[in-house]
Amino acid sequence: MAITKIFAGVICSVALLASVVGCKSKDKKDQKVEKDTTTMVAKPGTPIKLNPNKKYIYLTWDDGPQPPGTFNCERIFKEQGVKATFFMVGMNAFSPSRMRIVDTIRNSYPQFLLGNHSHSHGFQDHYKTFYQHPDSAMQDMYTAEKELNVQVKIVRLPGMNAWVENGKIQAPQSSREVCKRLGTAGYSAIGWDVEWRFGRHSIPVQGAQEMANEVAQKFADGTTYAQNALVILAHDRMFKEPQYADSLTKFITLLKQDTSYVFETVDHYPLVQQGHP
Repeated sequence: MAITKIFAGVICSVALLASVVGCKSKDKKDQKVEKDTTTMVAKPGTPIKLNPNKKYIYLTWDDGPQPPGTFNCERIFKEQGVKATFFMVGMNAFSPSRMRIVDTIRNSYPQFLLGNHSHSHGFQDHYKTFYQHPDSAMQDMYTAEKELNVQVKIVRLPGMNAWVENGKIQAPQSSREVCKRLGTAGYSAIGWDVEWRFGRHSIPVQGAQEMANEVAQKFADGTTYAQNALVILAHDRMFKEPQYADSLTKFITLLKQDTSYVFETVDHYPLVQQGHP
């Protein structure tokens, strides 16, 4: 009888030990899965390796949120499976519904990147005054970063084709003081190589084929700001009407015919990534 009790006790002890070990193994496995899942989530600004045999296209759309144009652009880029950067303006996110558009773009990384295009768009297009007061201009950029919750220190200056990256500045003289301060504060500013221009009522000037030809010519001439990288500027509101949204779809379709083109967000622009692996 005593032997039976002892034997039963041993069996219980072994079972208990196995259960504890099993739980610990499961915990470690769960922790590993959780850790692996975390590392798989890309964060804005994380460097990537660029292929020197490819040509990188950076679609950059300004002045959002501007529904329905922003909605159309977002939909088309998703349908076409291409990446894009939306440089948004703080004062344009003036309602909860518009702020939700900003949130959607921010949360769609790595397909979409949210960039800073100032709070007031250069004191509501008064660019001369904006750049003559660099303290106020910088505060305007800081305000937009906070209210839009921009997660990267990448800006586009309002009304100005200016570049700031890794201590290098290329910009009109009127904006150079603001550019210097941005660089000192650790920001990059992205200009553009090709602009999809608009006329009255924000109607696109060039057609899809003309835009595709401009992109191809820029690469062929080697006149892009960075080698094998081309930044395209357009504005959300240009594509609010169905016929112009269709033109954007056609433009992307034409670009995708060249298999050497790769679409990326501007946190992966080569000069912004410089110094990173």
